[in-house]
Amino acid sequence: MKAKNRDQSLSDSRELDGSYDQLTGNPTSKSKKTIKQRFLTLLPCCNPSAAPSISQNSVEDDFELSTVCHRPESMDKLQEQTKFTKKELQVLYRGFKNECPSGVVNEENFKTIYSQFFPQGDSSMYAHFLFEAFDTNKNGSVSFEDFVFGLSIILRGTINDRLNWAFNLYDLNKDGCITKEEMLDIMKSIYDMMGKYTYPTMQDDAPIEHVENFFQKMDQNKDGVVTIDEFIDSCKKDENIMQSMQLFDNVI
Repeated sequence: MKAKNRDQSLSDSRELDGSYDQLTGNPTSKSKKTIKQRFLTLLPCCNPSAAPSISQNSVEDDFELSTVCHRPESMDKLQEQTKFTKKELQVLYRGFKNECPSGVVNEENFKTIYSQFFPQGDSSMYAHFLFEAFDTNKNGSVSFEDFVFGLSIILRGTINDRLNWAFNLYDLNKDGCITKEEMLDIMKSIYDMMGKYTYPTMQDDAPIEHVENFFQKMDQNKDGVVTIDEFIDSCKKDENIMQSMQLFDNVI
């Protein structure tokens, strides 16, 4: 990643002005422009500068003649399986291959790439959780297919698709419910990642407060855990969360 992109990412993080939802830590509608810019920066393959002159033939040749360790599915098949156009997939693939020449990325490399965009904090734990969410096959690596399948849900999925993906991210042990301990781990990882450059500055007890607010609104039957039904139902009733779910619409 070019130095100017890293500098831009740091600048973006310093511009965060309390724009994270107090319930989940998700961005609010007030930060739409900043968050879209951040998302583009976090995904170098979505940045136009990552692919200054991509020809259709060049990318298709890569798919057909690639000698990398992992050979991705054909463009046509991926287009059928995701909600991206062929042109969008070409841009995504070029950027992914630039960052991951072998065709796959393991967790350590994923953390290294991700850390470039949050130099003011420690993003390793959040990157771990995110990697787990993208590694749907649980084989310790994320391929281009894994990457675009996840992005397709996040960027183009229905509200239920996106909420299910978010629930899976928070459900760390994948047992079908979110505990306070799991949510606290997520909130701490976000706090560690953002560092001390948020404004207003997050207090040390902010992760605990987020968790308590989360469970107060989400744990409808007060049994100490949040199920997928409770999560989806509560999110759909929260205007801020619904607005934040739309921040990445048409981002590519």
